[in-house]
Amino acid sequence: MVPCLSQNRNRIKKNIPLDSIVLSDPAILADKATNTYYMTGTGGKLWKSKDLKLWTGPFTVAETNPNSWMGPKPMIWAAELHQYKNKYYYFATFTNREVKIDTAYGNVIERRASHILVSDKAEGPYKPMQDDIYLPEAKPTLDGTFWIDTDGKPYMIYCYEWLQNNNGTMEKIELKSDLSGSVGKGKLLFKASESPWSKEKDSNGNEKAHKVTDGPYLFKTKTGRLGMIWTSWQYDVYVQGVAYSKSGMLDGPWEHEKDIITPPNFGHGMLFKTFEGKTLMSVHSHKKVDGRYHRIPHLFEIDLSGDRLKVVKPYKP
Repeated sequence: MVPCLSQNRNRIKKNIPLDSIVLSDPAILADKATNTYYMTGTGGKLWKSKDLKLWTGPFTVAETNPNSWMGPKPMIWAAELHQYKNKYYYFATFTNREVKIDTAYGNVIERRASHILVSDKAEGPYKPMQDDIYLPEAKPTLDGTFWIDTDGKPYMIYCYEWLQNNNGTMEKIELKSDLSGSVGKGKLLFKASESPWSKEKDSNGNEKAHKVTDGPYLFKTKTGRLGMIWTSWQYDVYVQGVAYSKSGMLDGPWEHEKDIITPPNFGHGMLFKTFEGKTLMSVHSHKKVDGRYHRIPHLFEIDLSGDRLKVVKPYKP
């Protein structure tokens, strides 16, 4: 095994304010065993904090097999931590840029897939399990997250990327009981084009449905309603919306709310509870600085007391 990243050569920083960390797709685990918050995201780095205000990191925690499909130095996107059956699991997207699997709609498709690593501790290290492959080799998949459905079985929910199908989808696949591999085939939940709020314009300036699905995260309201936040675009603005399952199960059907739920240029969210019991949403802000995307973690207070998710206000630790 080798560490996925070169950040072990970086100097560990202490007492860093949350808004001083440059990080896409921030996901936070509130670990009661250590009374510590652990934050992961794109880049594979891990940060930790006792109060959500000041953070220490970045730490190298992910290890992969250099002889696997990932290669010796995979890119890591949208990592998130989940505790399940006394273990900690690292759900992330790994990309091997040296391997090209397809060319579609003018896009060269690199080998990319959602995958899961495991550890006995929240802070890692996270290592591979039994199966080398969870999802089909010929499909680019990303942003895998975790949910236990009403049948009591564990599932990975992930995006099948628009680069290949030109209409990104949200899908699910059953996992083995210890999450060490997948069972059967993936199943379609919904397509990007089904959302009323994700839209773009074609080359003639005509409005059409957008093709991007990004950043799914599942939750339940106090009334037991199953929802999913996910991210796409309104023209050139990065936005996040919500869908609800009419059946209360992953199979849906999924009904999308008309309007976005967070301010423009905030997205790829997830939900967690603080040690004091407050429900928060972790997202990143999105803007261009000198021609490059600049993304910073932010927190919002969330109300789930009714039958729908409501974003209350920004949360300042």
